[in-house]
Amino acid sequence: MENAAASLAPDWHVAQWFNSSSPLAIENLRGKVVALHAFQMLCPGCVTTSIPQVQRIARAFNPAQLAVIGIHTVFEHHDVMTPQALAVFIRECQLTFPIGVDLPGPAGPIPQTMSAYAMQGTPTLILIDRRGRLRKHAFGTEDDMRVGADIAFLLAERELSNDPSL
Repeated sequence: MENAAASLAPDWHVAQWFNSSSPLAIENLRGKVVALHAFQMLCPGCVTTSIPQVQRIARAFNPAQLAVIGIHTVFEHHDVMTPQALAVFIRECQLTFPIGVDLPGPAGPIPQTMSAYAMQGTPTLILIDRRGRLRKHAFGTEDDMRVGADIAFLLAERELSNDPSL
């Protein structure tokens, strides 16, 4: 698993949340591993491969240990990928994990969270460890076994270390 220099994960810049009763902040998830999935509802790779993979991740791992978060980060087709259309997409795809709508960029098409994480596009999977450090940043799709192994490694770090703060 790549280490992404183990820097702290930046804050999310979210205009609206779905499947969450209150706004989510990265600092409030310390102590859990976070699987952050950036997608667009009109991205073919997202719809056919990465969204189903994230749904499998959400079902496979204990939510007390792993937070699965979606970020709808729109950098093209802004007129049709509205929050209203996203609400329908979430319902039709039966997505149950929290999903934030990335705030538009102040000076261009690249949304703020996408820019803060230096994402190349969608889909992007980012893994954040229990301390809030970036541990994996993957553009495109990866094999389920690889992703599952990376998540299991981060979840097992507490048991492998003498540091109870992990």
